[in-house]
Amino acid sequence: MEKLKTIVKGTILENEPMSKHTTYGIGGPAMAYITPKDRFDLAEILKCCEQFEIPVYFVGSGSNLLVADRGINGIVLSPAKSLKQLEIKGNSVTAESGVMLGRLVKECIKRNFTGLESLIGVPGTLGGALVMNAGAFGGEISNYLKSVDIMTMAGQINTYSCNDIDFSYRFSSFKKDEFILLARFELETGDPDIIKNKKLNASSGRKTNQPLKYRSAGSVFKNHKKYAAGYLIDSAGLKGTRIGDAEISKHHANFFINHGNASASDITTLIRIARKAVLEKFDIELELEIKTIGFEKKELEAYG
Repeated sequence: MEKLKTIVKGTILENEPMSKHTTYGIGGPAMAYITPKDRFDLAEILKCCEQFEIPVYFVGSGSNLLVADRGINGIVLSPAKSLKQLEIKGNSVTAESGVMLGRLVKECIKRNFTGLESLIGVPGTLGGALVMNAGAFGGEISNYLKSVDIMTMAGQINTYSCNDIDFSYRFSSFKKDEFILLARFELETGDPDIIKNKKLNASSGRKTNQPLKYRSAGSVFKNHKKYAAGYLIDSAGLKGTRIGDAEISKHHANFFINHGNASASDITTLIRIARKAVLEKFDIELELEIKTIGFEKKELEAYG
């Protein structure tokens, strides 16, 4: 850690509560929360972590993340406040991983590019969206992806074409020890009125269906191939179930909200309750959509 402190040119916050860096407002301290100044700084940080065997976790803006109350035995690296360049030439868009997805979508809509407008209002960084293959209302971030630059723990930059990466529903094959630097998209020009309608439909759908005024991490579980996760949890009679300050939203059962002082263990208790009830009623195992750090497997399982 001492060596790491001497080489970071960006910002380094020691024993930093992750509750300050997640939309849930939940999470114990990380050994350090680091925002690299640029890709050269990032390379040195990664090489140092590799050399001294320091566990490292890559996060975006924490919009899809639950961190354990006990915190993280390692450092957290985020591009959210530094790698934010966005360049548009013709129909080609190049964006660094720290660019907020909302900014990328708005800039594309402004130029009448079609393909990403259904993602309007989806929180988080581009890097996090790529790892999750974020999607909404029929569109996914990978649909118009051309290539991605990543950095290895040795500080080496590799370029993947879209075909090199496996994408499926809320899944990508990016490795956990690869830091996404930037992505390139090739978009099509569309009809402004159709784009506007898609954007408005996505925005109103989100406002109507999601409990946006409360702190959450978005959808907790992935949808089942036949049924929406929210439908299954609701059908199991769990809407409004509350543990401490954590609640299964009465508005949308796949959103678990923080009323103010919820702990990670409050949320994981709700996760176990939901998994158990849906398994017993429908014989369906719900799969987590949110990313988790710092938990033992049993803390998140139906019969943990």
